[in-house]
Amino acid sequence: MKINITVNGAEQAVDVADNALLSDVLRDALGLTGTHIGCDTSQCGACTVHLDGRSVKSCTILAGQADGGEVTTIEGIANGEELHPMQVAFRANHALQCGFCTPGMIMSAIDLVASSDEPLNAEQVREGLEGNICRCTGYHNIVKAVLDAQANM
Repeated sequence: MKINITVNGAEQAVDVADNALLSDVLRDALGLTGTHIGCDTSQCGACTVHLDGRSVKSCTILAGQADGGEVTTIEGIANGEELHPMQVAFRANHALQCGFCTPGMIMSAIDLVASSDEPLNAEQVREGLEGNICRCTGYHNIVKAVLDAQANM
């Protein structure tokens, strides 16, 4: 089947199998390898992208479900050379180690902050990022980064 999706602002027409996952289409067909595959079971959150403005785990979304939709990946959040405020905060607060979970963590954190009507506290950030697993950090600096970034978003 052919799907039409807008990915990082560019319209794409992609031939996909009926059972193709959005994560596989992004990585294999479009070469956007910032969307990481960590578990294939929706447990780790490394594959998180935005679909129509909301964070989703792309390993559990069929590509056909995204037909006509707008997808933003980690590669699409910067404004040219200017990093997104969440990326800046992750770097400034040393909120990563190996970096494998970082794209999904950032995408989830952006949605978490954007969908909150009031400033978040540390407990709310920890709860909001529950579906994203980092095997390297103790999450302390990730939480600091999200709290830091929300002031600039």
